[in-house]
Order: sequence, then structure tokens, then C-alpha cells
Amino acid sequence: MTAILKSLLLVTPVLLLLALSIVAFVLRYQRRLLQQQEELRREREQAQSQALEAALLAQEEERRRIAGDLHDAVGTMLSIVKLHLSGLPESATTVEMTAMLDQAISEVRRISRNLLPAVLQKFGLSFAIEALGRAVPEGGPRVLIQQLGEQRRLPPHHELAVYRVVQELLGNGLKHAQAREISVRLEFGENRLSIDYADDGVGYDQAAIEAMATPDTRTGLGLTNLRSRVAVLRGMLRHESAPGAGTRVWISFPAAYLPTTQSAGAAAAPVTVSLAP
Repeated sequence: MTAILKSLLLVTPVLLLLALSIVAFVLRYQRRLLQQQEELRREREQAQSQALEAALLAQEEERRRIAGDLHDAVGTMLSIVKLHLSGLPESATTVEMTAMLDQAISEVRRISRNLLPAVLQKFGLSFAIEALGRAVPEGGPRVLIQQLGEQRRLPPHHELAVYRVVQELLGNGLKHAQAREISVRLEFGENRLSIDYADDGVGYDQAAIEAMATPDTRTGLGLTNLRSRVAVLRGMLRHESAPGAGTRVWISFPAAYLPTTQSAGAAAAPVTVSLAP
């Protein structure tokens, strides 16, 4: 009996040590497996983000090419036609045709400016956003642009992404909201940039729109495109809407502000712009 007890006393620690070793091995294996899964998830997210960013950059490059073709080819051709028309004897027909050509030339220039926002490159995001509000056609809703905080410059590709977000919000609001008033507020925080969009339009049923949405269709306010652009900026998007209650969109993302010495054209004080047709 004593020999058995001695044997058990000798074997038990060994068995316990073996059991603890097995448990430690399993825990290490599970931890390593979780780490590998997390790394794979991050790599997939990074690959998706890079693919999305590349797609948006390709889209901007195509916009730049089309804008150049419109300005250099179509715009020049229309101007030449107008020049030849001005050499003809003046009549009611030539006056009407000249007016139509002037309208066509203005429209080509407007489309070209929208495709390639030169004002953004020259004067920065704040000025370009105000210009978007001023571009609302007569007879449209009242547009309020409000900018809060220190209006600092962002890297060019970030400014372009923010500009496209605001352009998408305004464009979809003008096309679909049937609103009397649209407001866009930009807040330049210390480390974040926020966009708050609101309109008093017809609104929409969020649940129904999301249920009908597919990869090949656009949701009510172009949310698919907006989410893509916000995702590139590592931001967050939230929206609310209901039939007859208008639409509200909140967007926030980390802001990589340029040093003050590079913030050319940035205003020192908040600006509120009220734009009415």
C-alpha cells in the first residue's frame, strides 16, 4: 500500500505537469490561430480598401480625361462655329442660333468644371464647397453652407474625396429630395472633419430602400457611392430619413491636416454662407 501511494505521489505531479502543458499548448495554438485570423481579416480589409481607392482614382482620372476632351475639343469646336456664324448677315435665325451656341458653350464649361474642380486645386476645400452651393441653378432650393472651426488644408486626394462627398450629397438632394431648403455643415475639428447634411424634402423609407438595394442599384441618396468614398477616408456614415420628414446624413472621419505653413488660402474664422436662388 505504501509503495502504491509513493508511486501515485511520484506520478501525479508528472500527470499534472503533462496536463498543464497540454492546456498551455492548446491555449497558445488558439491564440496563434486567432492572431492569424485577425491578420487575414486586416489584410482582406486593406486589400479591399486599396482596390476601392484604386477604383475611385481611376474614376477621377476618367473624369479628368473627359473634362479635357470637353474643354479642348467640344468647347473649341463650338467656339469656332460661333465665330463663323458671327460672319453671316444678322437675322432672327442667326441671333437665335448664336444664343443657343452661347448656352451650349456655357453648359460644356459647367460640366467640365464639375468633372474637374480646378477651384479646389487653386483655392482649397472651403472655397470649393462654397462654390458648389453658389452653383445651384435658379429656381432650386435654398442652400445653406456653414463651415465651423479652423479651415485648414488636407492632402489633395483627401480634399478631392471630401469635395466629391459633398457634391454627391447636394446632387442627390437636388435631384430627389424636392426640398425647399438644403443645409450642409462642415466642422473642422482638431483631429476629425465632420459633415452634416439635412434637407426638408420628401424623404424616403429607409427599410424599403435598403431591402431593394443590390450591388447594381443605387440606394435613395446615392448611399452606396457615399459609403465607398467615406470608407476610403476611414470614416463613419449614418443617415436618417422617413417619408415626408426629409433626410439627414452625418459623416465623420479622421482628418490628416497639413501643417499651417502649407494651408494656403485657409480662413482664420468660421464662415457662414446663405445661398438663395
